[in-house]
Amino acid sequence: MTGAEQQEAAARRIVAIPARFPAPRMWWAMFLLALGLLALFLVSVAVLFVRGPGVWGNNIPVAWGFPISNYIWWLGIGHAGTLISAMLLLVGQQWRNSLNRFAEAMTLFAVMCAGLYPILHLGRPWRFYWMAPYPSTMGVWPQFKSPLTWDFFAVLTYLIVSVLFWYIGILPDLAAARDRAKARRWQIFFGLGALGWRGSAQHWHRWQQSYRLTAAIAVPLVVSVHSEISLLMAAGPVPGWVSTVFPPYFVLGAAFSGFAVVSMLTVWLRAMLRLETLVTPRHLDMLGILLLATGLMTAYGYLAELFTAAWAGGREAETMWDRFVGPYAWSYWGAVILNFAPLQALWWKRVRVAPVALFLIGLSVTIGMWLERYMLLVSSLYRDWLESSVGLFHPSFWDWSLFAGTLGLFLTCFLLFIRFLPVISAFEVREAALEDAHG
Repeated sequence: MTGAEQQEAAARRIVAIPARFPAPRMWWAMFLLALGLLALFLVSVAVLFVRGPGVWGNNIPVAWGFPISNYIWWLGIGHAGTLISAMLLLVGQQWRNSLNRFAEAMTLFAVMCAGLYPILHLGRPWRFYWMAPYPSTMGVWPQFKSPLTWDFFAVLTYLIVSVLFWYIGILPDLAAARDRAKARRWQIFFGLGALGWRGSAQHWHRWQQSYRLTAAIAVPLVVSVHSEISLLMAAGPVPGWVSTVFPPYFVLGAAFSGFAVVSMLTVWLRAMLRLETLVTPRHLDMLGILLLATGLMTAYGYLAELFTAAWAGGREAETMWDRFVGPYAWSYWGAVILNFAPLQALWWKRVRVAPVALFLIGLSVTIGMWLERYMLLVSSLYRDWLESSVGLFHPSFWDWSLFAGTLGLFLTCFLLFIRFLPVISAFEVREAALEDAHG
Protein backbone atom coordinates (compact mmCIF):
# COMPACT_ATOMS: atom_id res chain seq x y z
CA MET A 1 0.00 0.00 0.00
CA THR A 2 1.41 3.39 -0.98
CA GLY A 3 1.63 6.36 1.37
CA ALA A 4 -1.36 8.03 -0.25
CA GLU A 5 -3.43 4.86 0.07
CA GLN A 6 -2.47 4.60 3.74
CA GLN A 7 -3.56 8.17 4.31
CA GLU A 8 -6.84 7.52 2.51
CA ALA A 9 -7.52 4.45 4.64
CA ALA A 10 -6.64 6.36 7.79
CA ALA A 11 -9.01 9.19 6.79
CA ARG A 12 -11.85 6.71 6.39
CA ARG A 13 -11.04 5.27 9.82
CA ILE A 14 -11.14 8.76 11.37
CA VAL A 15 -14.67 9.31 10.14
CA ALA A 16 -15.68 5.92 11.54
CA ILE A 17 -14.20 6.52 15.03
CA PRO A 18 -17.40 7.90 16.65
CA ALA A 19 -19.48 4.88 15.57
CA ARG A 20 -16.74 2.32 16.30
CA PHE A 21 -14.67 3.84 19.09
CA PRO A 22 -11.38 1.91 19.49
CA ALA A 23 -10.81 2.38 23.24
CA PRO A 24 -14.17 2.35 25.07
CA ARG A 25 -12.86 1.10 28.43
CA MET A 26 -10.15 3.72 28.72
CA TRP A 27 -12.62 6.38 27.63
CA TRP A 28 -15.17 5.37 30.26
CA ALA A 29 -12.53 5.30 33.02
CA MET A 30 -11.38 8.81 32.15
CA PHE A 31 -14.93 10.05 31.66
CA LEU A 32 -16.00 8.87 35.12
CA LEU A 33 -12.98 10.65 36.63
CA ALA A 34 -13.90 13.80 34.70
CA LEU A 35 -17.51 13.57 35.89
CA GLY A 36 -16.30 13.32 39.49
CA LEU A 37 -14.29 16.51 39.08
CA LEU A 38 -17.26 18.15 37.32
CA ALA A 39 -19.45 17.30 40.32
CA LEU A 40 -16.84 18.98 42.52
CA PHE A 41 -17.11 22.05 40.30
CA LEU A 42 -20.89 22.20 40.71
CA VAL A 43 -20.60 21.85 44.49
CA SER A 44 -17.95 24.59 44.62
CA VAL A 45 -20.11 26.98 42.59
CA ALA A 46 -23.16 26.20 44.73
CA VAL A 47 -21.19 26.96 47.92
CA LEU A 48 -19.91 30.17 46.33
CA PHE A 49 -23.43 31.32 45.46
CA VAL A 50 -24.78 30.51 48.92
CA ARG A 51 -21.92 31.83 51.06
CA GLY A 52 -20.32 34.40 48.74
CA PRO A 53 -16.71 34.99 47.63
CA GLY A 54 -15.61 34.97 51.27
CA VAL A 55 -15.17 31.22 50.97
CA TRP A 56 -12.08 31.93 48.86
CA GLY A 57 -8.74 33.07 50.22
CA ASN A 58 -9.03 36.47 48.55
CA ASN A 59 -8.58 39.35 50.95
CA ILE A 60 -6.99 42.79 51.13
CA PRO A 61 -4.31 43.37 49.91
CA VAL A 62 -4.54 40.25 47.69
CA ALA A 63 -7.99 40.91 46.28
CA TRP A 64 -7.00 38.94 43.16
CA GLY A 65 -6.10 35.36 43.90
CA PHE A 66 -6.91 32.02 42.34
CA PRO A 67 -9.84 33.27 40.21
CA ILE A 68 -7.75 35.67 38.14
CA SER A 69 -4.55 33.62 38.02
CA ASN A 70 -6.49 30.56 36.87
CA TYR A 71 -8.39 32.71 34.40
CA ILE A 72 -5.15 33.87 32.77
CA TRP A 73 -3.78 30.31 32.83
CA TRP A 74 -6.82 28.81 31.11
CA LEU A 75 -7.00 31.56 28.52
CA GLY A 76 -3.32 31.09 27.71
CA ILE A 77 -3.88 27.38 27.07
CA GLY A 78 -6.62 28.29 24.62
CA HIS A 79 -4.23 30.24 22.39
CA ALA A 80 -2.27 27.33 20.92
CA GLY A 81 -5.22 25.84 19.05
CA THR A 82 -5.78 29.01 17.07
CA LEU A 83 -2.07 29.46 16.37
CA ILE A 84 -1.61 25.87 15.17
CA SER A 85 -4.72 25.86 13.04
CA ALA A 86 -5.31 29.38 11.75
CA MET A 87 -1.77 30.64 11.34
CA LEU A 88 -0.45 27.45 9.75
CA LEU A 89 -3.49 27.37 7.44
CA LEU A 90 -2.70 30.87 6.18
CA VAL A 91 0.95 29.99 5.51
CA GLY A 92 0.06 26.67 3.84
CA GLN A 93 1.65 24.18 6.28
CA GLN A 94 -0.16 20.89 5.72
CA TRP A 95 1.33 19.08 8.72
CA ARG A 96 -1.30 20.94 10.76
CA ASN A 97 -4.00 18.66 9.31
CA SER A 98 -3.44 15.94 11.91
CA LEU A 99 -3.52 18.35 14.86
CA ASN A 100 -5.82 21.26 14.08
CA ARG A 101 -9.19 19.69 14.91
CA PHE A 102 -8.57 18.68 18.51
CA ALA A 103 -6.34 21.74 19.08
CA GLU A 104 -9.27 23.97 18.08
CA ALA A 105 -11.59 22.01 20.37
CA MET A 106 -9.08 22.46 23.18
CA THR A 107 -9.24 26.21 22.56
CA LEU A 108 -13.03 26.28 22.90
CA PHE A 109 -13.13 24.35 26.15
CA ALA A 110 -10.18 26.22 27.70
CA VAL A 111 -11.69 29.62 26.87
CA MET A 112 -15.01 28.42 28.29
CA CYS A 113 -13.31 27.46 31.57
CA ALA A 114 -11.47 30.80 31.61
CA GLY A 115 -14.62 32.82 30.98
CA LEU A 116 -16.35 31.36 34.03
CA TYR A 117 -13.80 32.76 36.47
CA PRO A 118 -14.41 36.52 36.00
CA ILE A 119 -18.16 35.91 36.19
CA LEU A 120 -17.86 33.92 39.43
CA HIS A 121 -15.36 36.46 40.77
CA LEU A 122 -17.89 39.30 40.56
CA GLY A 123 -19.68 38.32 43.75
CA ARG A 124 -22.98 38.93 41.98
CA PRO A 125 -22.44 36.83 38.85
CA TRP A 126 -26.01 37.30 37.66
CA ARG A 127 -25.07 40.95 36.98
CA PHE A 128 -22.23 40.13 34.58
CA TYR A 129 -24.13 41.72 31.69
CA TRP A 130 -23.55 45.13 33.28
CA MET A 131 -20.16 45.13 31.52
CA ALA A 132 -21.85 44.92 28.12
CA PRO A 133 -23.05 48.14 26.39
CA TYR A 134 -26.69 47.15 26.24
CA PRO A 135 -29.33 49.95 25.96
CA SER A 136 -29.87 51.24 29.48
CA THR A 137 -32.71 53.59 30.42
CA MET A 138 -30.99 54.17 33.79
CA GLY A 139 -27.79 55.33 32.09
CA VAL A 140 -25.70 52.62 33.77
CA TRP A 141 -22.98 52.15 31.18
CA PRO A 142 -19.72 50.26 31.53
CA GLN A 143 -16.51 52.20 32.07
CA PHE A 144 -14.92 52.00 28.64
CA LYS A 145 -11.59 53.23 30.02
CA SER A 146 -11.33 50.18 32.26
CA PRO A 147 -9.26 47.16 31.16
CA LEU A 148 -11.96 44.97 32.72
CA THR A 149 -14.40 46.17 30.06
CA TRP A 150 -11.77 45.58 27.36
CA ASP A 151 -11.46 42.10 28.79
CA PHE A 152 -15.16 41.41 28.31
CA PHE A 153 -15.08 42.41 24.65
CA ALA A 154 -11.78 40.68 23.86
CA VAL A 155 -12.64 37.30 25.38
CA LEU A 156 -16.20 37.26 24.04
CA THR A 157 -14.97 38.11 20.52
CA TYR A 158 -12.24 35.47 20.72
CA LEU A 159 -14.72 32.81 21.84
CA ILE A 160 -17.20 33.62 19.06
CA VAL A 161 -14.52 33.58 16.35
CA SER A 162 -13.03 30.34 17.73
CA VAL A 163 -16.43 28.63 17.67
CA LEU A 164 -17.04 29.76 14.09
CA PHE A 165 -13.58 28.69 12.96
CA TRP A 166 -13.94 25.24 14.55
CA TYR A 167 -17.45 24.66 13.22
CA ILE A 168 -16.66 25.79 9.68
CA GLY A 169 -13.68 23.45 9.64
CA ILE A 170 -15.61 20.40 10.82
CA LEU A 171 -18.57 20.77 8.42
CA PRO A 172 -17.20 18.54 5.59
CA ASP A 173 -16.30 15.78 8.05
CA LEU A 174 -19.77 15.88 9.62
CA ALA A 175 -21.23 15.33 6.15
CA ALA A 176 -18.80 12.46 5.48
CA ALA A 177 -19.72 10.85 8.80
CA ARG A 178 -23.41 11.29 7.96
CA ASP A 179 -23.00 9.54 4.61
CA ARG A 180 -20.99 6.63 6.07
CA ALA A 181 -23.11 6.07 9.19
CA LYS A 182 -25.13 2.85 9.30
CA ALA A 183 -27.29 3.49 12.37
CA ARG A 184 -30.18 5.88 11.97
CA ARG A 185 -29.34 7.84 15.16
CA TRP A 186 -25.84 8.63 13.85
CA GLN A 187 -27.26 9.70 10.48
CA ILE A 188 -29.62 12.15 12.21
CA PHE A 189 -26.93 13.41 14.60
CA PHE A 190 -24.34 14.11 11.92
CA GLY A 191 -26.97 15.27 9.41
CA LEU A 192 -28.17 18.04 11.70
CA GLY A 193 -24.61 19.23 12.20
CA ALA A 194 -23.71 19.08 8.49
CA LEU A 195 -26.35 21.72 7.60
CA GLY A 196 -27.19 20.10 4.27
CA TRP A 197 -23.60 19.91 3.01
CA ARG A 198 -23.46 18.09 -0.33
CA GLY A 199 -19.85 18.74 -1.32
CA SER A 200 -20.71 20.65 -4.48
CA ALA A 201 -18.23 23.01 -6.11
CA GLN A 202 -20.18 26.00 -4.84
CA HIS A 203 -20.14 24.61 -1.31
CA TRP A 204 -16.37 24.13 -1.43
CA HIS A 205 -15.81 27.59 -2.87
CA ARG A 206 -17.83 29.29 -0.13
CA TRP A 207 -16.23 27.07 2.49
CA GLN A 208 -12.70 28.03 1.41
CA GLN A 209 -13.60 31.71 1.53
CA SER A 210 -15.21 31.61 4.97
CA TYR A 211 -12.56 29.30 6.46
CA ARG A 212 -9.62 31.47 5.42
CA LEU A 213 -11.40 34.70 6.30
CA THR A 214 -12.16 33.43 9.80
CA ALA A 215 -8.54 32.29 10.17
CA ALA A 216 -7.32 35.75 9.16
CA ILE A 217 -9.54 37.28 11.86
CA ALA A 218 -8.53 34.73 14.50
CA VAL A 219 -4.75 35.18 14.30
CA PRO A 220 -4.71 38.90 15.34
CA LEU A 221 -7.14 38.06 18.14
CA VAL A 222 -4.54 35.76 19.68
CA VAL A 223 -2.23 38.75 20.04
CA SER A 224 -4.87 41.27 21.08
CA VAL A 225 -6.59 39.13 23.74
CA HIS A 226 -3.55 38.34 25.84
CA SER A 227 -2.04 41.77 25.26
CA GLU A 228 -5.21 43.23 26.70
CA ILE A 229 -5.05 40.85 29.67
CA SER A 230 -1.52 42.03 30.41
CA LEU A 231 -2.86 45.59 30.57
CA LEU A 232 -5.08 44.53 33.47
CA MET A 233 -1.82 44.53 35.43
CA ALA A 234 0.58 46.75 33.48
CA ALA A 235 -1.86 49.71 33.49
CA GLY A 236 -1.78 49.90 37.28
CA PRO A 237 0.90 51.36 39.62
CA VAL A 238 1.72 48.01 41.26
CA PRO A 239 5.44 47.18 41.63
CA GLY A 240 6.40 44.18 39.52
CA TRP A 241 3.70 44.91 36.93
CA VAL A 242 4.72 48.27 35.50
CA SER A 243 6.55 46.96 32.46
CA THR A 244 6.19 47.61 28.75
CA VAL A 245 7.34 44.05 28.03
CA PHE A 246 4.14 42.61 29.50
CA PRO A 247 2.01 42.44 26.28
CA PRO A 248 4.50 40.39 24.20
CA TYR A 249 5.59 38.52 27.34
CA PHE A 250 2.02 37.42 28.03
CA VAL A 251 1.32 36.48 24.40
CA LEU A 252 4.43 34.30 24.16
CA GLY A 253 3.78 32.77 27.56
CA ALA A 254 0.23 31.91 26.50
CA ALA A 255 1.49 30.22 23.34
CA PHE A 256 4.12 28.39 25.42
CA SER A 257 1.58 26.91 27.83
CA GLY A 258 -0.85 26.17 25.01
CA PHE A 259 1.72 24.24 22.97
CA ALA A 260 2.57 22.26 26.09
CA VAL A 261 -1.04 21.13 26.51
CA VAL A 262 -1.38 20.39 22.78
CA SER A 263 1.74 18.21 23.02
CA MET A 264 0.23 16.24 25.89
CA LEU A 265 -3.11 15.81 24.13
CA THR A 266 -1.34 14.75 20.92
CA VAL A 267 0.64 12.01 22.67
CA TRP A 268 -2.43 10.82 24.58
CA LEU A 269 -4.78 10.67 21.58
CA ARG A 270 -2.11 9.13 19.39
CA ALA A 271 -1.75 6.23 21.84
CA MET A 272 -5.42 5.80 22.78
CA LEU A 273 -6.92 6.00 19.28
CA ARG A 274 -3.95 4.33 17.55
CA LEU A 275 -3.30 7.23 15.20
CA GLU A 276 0.38 6.51 14.54
CA THR A 277 -0.14 6.61 10.77
CA LEU A 278 -1.57 10.13 11.00
CA VAL A 279 0.24 11.66 13.96
CA THR A 280 3.75 10.73 12.90
CA PRO A 281 7.14 11.43 14.54
CA ARG A 282 7.35 14.49 12.28
CA HIS A 283 4.31 16.00 14.04
CA LEU A 284 5.88 15.34 17.43
CA ASP A 285 9.12 16.87 16.18
CA MET A 286 7.35 20.03 15.00
CA LEU A 287 5.47 20.37 18.28
CA GLY A 288 8.74 20.00 20.16
CA ILE A 289 10.34 22.73 18.03
CA LEU A 290 7.40 25.09 18.62
CA LEU A 291 7.49 24.36 22.35
CA LEU A 292 11.23 25.04 22.49
CA ALA A 293 10.95 28.25 20.45
CA THR A 294 8.12 29.77 22.48
CA GLY A 295 9.86 28.67 25.69
CA LEU A 296 13.03 30.52 24.77
CA MET A 297 11.00 33.62 23.91
CA THR A 298 9.26 33.39 27.30
CA ALA A 299 12.66 33.07 28.96
CA TYR A 300 13.62 36.35 27.28
CA GLY A 301 10.60 37.91 29.02
CA TYR A 302 11.96 36.72 32.37
CA LEU A 303 15.32 38.33 31.60
CA ALA A 304 13.60 41.54 30.48
CA GLU A 305 11.79 41.66 33.82
CA LEU A 306 15.09 41.36 35.65
CA PHE A 307 16.60 44.17 33.58
CA THR A 308 13.57 46.42 34.12
CA ALA A 309 13.65 45.90 37.87
CA ALA A 310 17.41 46.50 38.12
CA TRP A 311 17.19 49.62 35.96
CA ALA A 312 14.20 51.11 37.81
CA GLY A 313 15.42 50.34 41.32
CA GLY A 314 13.25 51.28 44.29
CA ARG A 315 10.12 49.23 44.82
CA GLU A 316 10.57 47.41 41.50
CA ALA A 317 13.93 46.02 42.60
CA GLU A 318 12.55 45.21 46.05
CA THR A 319 9.66 43.25 44.52
CA MET A 320 11.99 41.28 42.27
CA TRP A 321 14.31 40.48 45.19
CA ASP A 322 11.28 39.46 47.22
CA ARG A 323 10.39 36.99 44.47
CA PHE A 324 13.87 35.50 44.81
CA VAL A 325 13.95 35.03 48.58
CA GLY A 326 10.53 36.07 49.92
CA PRO A 327 7.59 33.96 51.12
CA TYR A 328 6.57 33.18 47.51
CA ALA A 329 10.06 32.33 46.25
CA TRP A 330 8.91 28.73 45.81
CA SER A 331 6.49 29.84 43.07
CA TYR A 332 9.14 31.91 41.24
CA TRP A 333 11.86 29.25 41.28
CA GLY A 334 9.31 26.53 40.61
CA ALA A 335 8.21 28.41 37.48
CA VAL A 336 11.81 28.94 36.34
CA ILE A 337 12.87 25.34 36.90
CA LEU A 338 9.76 23.59 35.57
CA ASN A 339 9.46 25.87 32.53
CA PHE A 340 13.04 25.96 31.35
CA ALA A 341 15.09 23.10 32.80
CA PRO A 342 13.32 20.10 31.15
CA LEU A 343 12.75 22.24 28.05
CA GLN A 344 16.45 22.14 27.15
CA ALA A 345 16.15 18.44 26.31
CA LEU A 346 14.14 19.44 23.22
CA TRP A 347 17.33 20.61 21.52
CA TRP A 348 17.80 16.92 20.59
CA LYS A 349 15.50 15.43 17.97
CA ARG A 350 15.44 12.00 19.58
CA VAL A 351 13.80 13.61 22.62
CA ARG A 352 11.30 15.58 20.54
CA VAL A 353 10.07 12.45 18.72
CA ALA A 354 9.86 10.37 21.93
CA PRO A 355 6.18 10.48 22.97
CA VAL A 356 6.73 9.88 26.69
CA ALA A 357 9.49 12.50 26.94
CA LEU A 358 7.41 15.08 25.03
CA PHE A 359 4.41 14.39 27.28
CA LEU A 360 6.44 14.81 30.48
CA ILE A 361 8.06 18.03 29.25
CA GLY A 362 4.63 19.38 28.30
CA LEU A 363 3.31 18.49 31.76
CA SER A 364 6.26 20.25 33.41
CA VAL A 365 5.67 23.41 31.37
CA THR A 366 1.92 23.36 32.11
CA ILE A 367 2.58 23.27 35.86
CA GLY A 368 5.37 25.83 35.57
CA MET A 369 3.18 28.31 33.70
CA TRP A 370 0.49 27.95 36.37
CA LEU A 371 3.12 28.79 39.00
CA GLU A 372 4.18 31.80 36.93
CA ARG A 373 0.65 33.23 36.83
CA TYR A 374 0.30 32.67 40.57
CA MET A 375 3.68 34.27 41.25
CA LEU A 376 3.02 37.35 39.12
CA LEU A 377 -0.23 38.10 40.91
CA VAL A 378 0.39 37.22 44.54
CA SER A 379 4.01 38.31 44.95
CA SER A 380 3.16 41.82 43.73
CA LEU A 381 -0.05 42.25 45.69
CA TYR A 382 0.67 40.87 49.14
CA ARG A 383 2.72 43.99 50.07
CA ASP A 384 0.83 47.24 49.51
CA TRP A 385 2.35 50.72 49.48
CA LEU A 386 1.88 51.03 53.25
CA GLU A 387 3.99 48.91 55.55
CA SER A 388 0.86 48.13 57.53
CA SER A 389 -0.86 46.72 54.43
CA VAL A 390 0.89 43.38 54.25
CA GLY A 391 -0.99 40.10 54.15
CA LEU A 392 -0.07 36.69 52.81
CA PHE A 393 -2.49 34.93 50.51
CA HIS A 394 -3.54 31.42 51.50
CA PRO A 395 -5.88 29.61 49.06
CA SER A 396 -8.79 27.92 50.76
CA PHE A 397 -10.22 24.48 50.08
CA TRP A 398 -12.85 26.04 47.82
CA ASP A 399 -10.16 27.76 45.77
CA TRP A 400 -8.56 24.41 45.05
CA SER A 401 -11.87 22.60 44.57
CA LEU A 402 -13.08 25.12 41.99
CA PHE A 403 -9.80 24.86 40.10
CA ALA A 404 -9.98 21.05 40.13
CA GLY A 405 -13.60 21.35 39.02
CA THR A 406 -12.66 23.42 35.97
CA LEU A 407 -10.19 20.67 35.05
CA GLY A 408 -13.12 18.27 35.23
CA LEU A 409 -15.25 20.56 33.07
CA PHE A 410 -12.50 20.74 30.47
CA LEU A 411 -11.92 16.97 30.45
CA THR A 412 -15.64 16.18 30.29
CA CYS A 413 -16.15 18.41 27.25
CA PHE A 414 -13.00 17.16 25.54
CA LEU A 415 -13.80 13.49 26.12
CA LEU A 416 -17.31 13.98 24.73
CA PHE A 417 -15.76 15.67 21.70
CA ILE A 418 -13.36 12.82 20.90
CA ARG A 419 -16.13 10.28 21.45
CA PHE A 420 -18.82 11.74 19.22
CA LEU A 421 -17.02 13.87 16.61
CA PRO A 422 -14.12 13.29 14.18
CA VAL A 423 -10.99 14.09 16.18
CA ILE A 424 -8.80 14.78 13.11
CA SER A 425 -9.68 16.65 9.94
CA ALA A 426 -10.22 13.66 7.64
CA PHE A 427 -10.99 15.61 4.48
CA GLU A 428 -7.81 17.70 4.80
CA VAL A 429 -5.74 14.55 5.35
CA ARG A 430 -7.34 13.00 2.26
CA GLU A 431 -6.74 16.17 0.24
CA ALA A 432 -3.06 16.21 1.21
CA ALA A 433 -2.73 12.52 0.27
CA LEU A 434 -4.25 13.15 -3.15
CA GLU A 435 -1.89 16.08 -3.74
CA ASP A 436 1.09 13.90 -2.84
CA ALA A 437 -0.13 11.11 -5.10
CA HIS A 438 -0.50 13.41 -8.10
CA GLY A 439 2.60 15.49 -7.42
